[in-house]
Amino acid sequence: MKSYIPRPLYTERIQPFIDKQLIKVITGQRRIGKSYILRQLIDVVKEQNPQANIIYVDKERLSFSEIKKDTDLYDYVSSASQGHKYNYLFVDEIQEIENFQYCLRSLLNENLCDIYCTGSNAKILSGELATYLAGRYIEFHVHSLSYAEFLRFNQLQDSQESFKQYLILGGMPYIYNLALDENIIFEYLRNVYSTILLKDVVMRESIRNVQFLENLVAYLADNTGSLFSAQNISKYLKSQQINIPTQTILNYLKALCNSFFIYKAQRAEVQGMKIFEIGEKYYFEDLGLHNSIRHFDFRRDINKLMENVVYIDLLRHGYQVYVGKSGEKEVDFIAMKHDRKLYLQVAYMLYDDAIIKREFGNLLDIPDNYPKYVVTMDEMQYMNNYQGIKQIHLRKFLLAEDKERL
Repeated sequence: MKSYIPRPLYTERIQPFIDKQLIKVITGQRRIGKSYILRQLIDVVKEQNPQANIIYVDKERLSFSEIKKDTDLYDYVSSASQGHKYNYLFVDEIQEIENFQYCLRSLLNENLCDIYCTGSNAKILSGELATYLAGRYIEFHVHSLSYAEFLRFNQLQDSQESFKQYLILGGMPYIYNLALDENIIFEYLRNVYSTILLKDVVMRESIRNVQFLENLVAYLADNTGSLFSAQNISKYLKSQQINIPTQTILNYLKALCNSFFIYKAQRAEVQGMKIFEIGEKYYFEDLGLHNSIRHFDFRRDINKLMENVVYIDLLRHGYQVYVGKSGEKEVDFIAMKHDRKLYLQVAYMLYDDAIIKREFGNLLDIPDNYPKYVVTMDEMQYMNNYQGIKQIHLRKFLLAEDKERL
């Protein structure tokens, strides 16, 4: 019996590349479910080819502790390979193997096996693979559970109560084993957070000032979705007799992004898509981890939770996402995929005419015909379609597979 819940959003993207001469790299934050997606792919391969010889290496298991560097991995794969072309290599957390890129390059050149691997650090994977295997690998990024996956994992029906649980507890796959008990889940999430910070940030990036790193994460949690400037933070710290150079702040932010713990959303001009180098926003991969870091108040923090969940959902569906700037006005998100584009405003409730005018007005000023949405938590839609701009409930937006045809 299968010991996992399928996540076809990812396996169906990877499946067309089975038996293709490309290294399939599955990336994402630690504990996000990459290992289980690897197992699902093994089952797909076995189903398609009963003769498949599966070579599996899990660097988080003690039984594979002897595989420390590229030559160890090469020797192991060579000894486990069979004398036909149906060898499939699956390596979990490949960044734990020193100089892994040399082994993968050799295996690929020898056409010895079809290669799949996972990794939890963007710096190592993108840097090493891009240098030694440019054009010979393809990356698939995995995110925490979508709202639809959260419902399926936890056998829930779509409702306001279920959605509130999702916004509070987040989408780390393992929490479905914890019976949605908030106290137990937050204890688990705090341990995941500590592991990510220690293994994927502090150790991997040689961080020295751990206390400041933790304070920086807490600041980002308190200011999720707010414009951020490392220079302003540095100036504020100096006023508090804390001397942290701007470059150190930028380095720590990059280290957090490399672990896929947070994501940077750059600002872009709506007309012409000029990218601004200063004044980005940061969002967390998982809301449960975000909420476990600091005490949060659901009513007070609902707007930042909504923005965060929309941003990650757009990434999950393959969009490049920017914070829009149009003159003095801001558009919460510009989402782009291929030749498609979406504009989105996110607002908790359209309480009065002033809020309605602001949220719809910012989008009305954009002179093109790409889809424009105001995403809210209003149960009643006050302006279902206002001059071509649609108001849509956040739950409906998240459950929609095709964002352009809502």
